Amino acid sequence: MSSVLDEIIVGVREDLALRQEKVSIDDLKSQVEKVAKAIDPYPIFDEAGVAVIAEVKRSSPSKGDLSEITDPAFLAKEYEAGGASCISVLTEERRFKGSLADLAAVRKAVEIPMLRKDFIVSSYQLWEARAYGADLALLIVAALNQEALVSLIERSKSIGLTPLVEVHTEEEVKRAADAGAKLIGINARNLKTLEVDRNTFIKLAPLVPSECILVAESGVRDKHDLITYANAGAHAVLVGESLVVHKDPRAAVHELVTAGAHPATNHGR
Repeated sequence: MSSVLDEIIVGVREDLALRQEKVSIDDLKSQVEKVAKAIDPYPIFDEAGVAVIAEVKRSSPSKGDLSEITDPAFLAKEYEAGGASCISVLTEERRFKGSLADLAAVRKAVEIPMLRKDFIVSSYQLWEARAYGADLALLIVAALNQEALVSLIERSKSIGLTPLVEVHTEEEVKRAADAGAKLIGINARNLKTLEVDRNTFIKLAPLVPSECILVAESGVRDKHDLITYANAGAHAVLVGESLVVHKDPRAAVHELVTAGAHPATNHGR
């Protein structure tokens, strides 16, 4: 029986094949040569407190349509003005209604690091991410075998991207660490059932090597959730749904950033 993740990957591969027919990887590499050097996010994540990665997200498999977002660039600028450290842009088309055009629009609008969030299964998608101005790329352990995971982490680094490696089980934490991941996202959402369990982060965080930067993904509804994740070891939180449905995204980000800057979230760094 296929999971939601399996179904998404089938669509991703079909859409990827269509894009590869239109644009060769050599063309992408030529585009990358003209793009500004990627921003290193580690200095931001290394700072005291909890960084906020704010997400441009129109839709999701679990909730359906969240927000129309006719102007992703404007939303990203609001996030940046609210104090976000990084912008995440969903580019998967079928379930999340994102696009590479969103990535390009956001890159022109903000000066902070930008994450391409998608279901990356091929190095072609990494070249796309860089060509469209991304500084980071999401790699989901559950979507990749170990050989592919290692290869995509290495390829990301070689072209200037920082890989954010996503896990949601104990086995995936070990796989991510073995593959050399240094920026690890623990997703509270089970990608097979789409249910959110905030205890997932609390349970898995102690298993991640201490030299890694930890990102809490999913389940941040407000500053209280951020503080809970901070107390469990998060250096950053990735927040989408609660921001895009908020009537004032800038203020919503600012509230999270303020909570993240509180001395209680310092982890002794």
